[in-house]
Amino acid sequence: MLERLQEQVRAATASRSPLAIRAGGSKDFYGNETRGELLDPRGYAGIVAHEPTELVITARCGTPLAELEATLDAAGQMLPFEPPRFGPAATVGGCVAAGLAGPRRSSAGGVRDYVLGAKLLTGTGEVLSFGGTVMKNVAGYDVARLAAGSLGVLA
Repeated sequence: MLERLQEQVRAATASRSPLAIRAGGSKDFYGNETRGELLDPRGYAGIVAHEPTELVITARCGTPLAELEATLDAAGQMLPFEPPRFGPAATVGGCVAAGLAGPRRSSAGGVRDYVLGAKLLTGTGEVLSFGGTVMKNVAGYDVARLAAGSLGVLA
């Protein structure tokens, strides 16, 4: 699935056509109106790893937020920043891209405070990896956390 997304980005770059990144569409009201050909990342979904004792979970962008929260709930865990779900189709990628958090943000922190690593697809179709699964893993710019709230503009 990642290869298909890469091909779509490369084709859009070659034709200088804009892409509208949209999965569940639960945050269509947020940010500027999307324009361009649809880039739907929902096919790139799934929980890759979950280490409950380490309080770490790795999920792909198209993973439904409800699935992520159910997996955490089964281990007696939760997302401390309480991401708002504006519909059942909300995804992990939309959660990170929007960077929105619930009322606990002032004491628990926002989305960006919990993003330890990210695999990003650039505007030229390259896949770049930043960060990892531990807190002390960044030298230089923390691009993974910078992506939180960027609405897909950075990658």
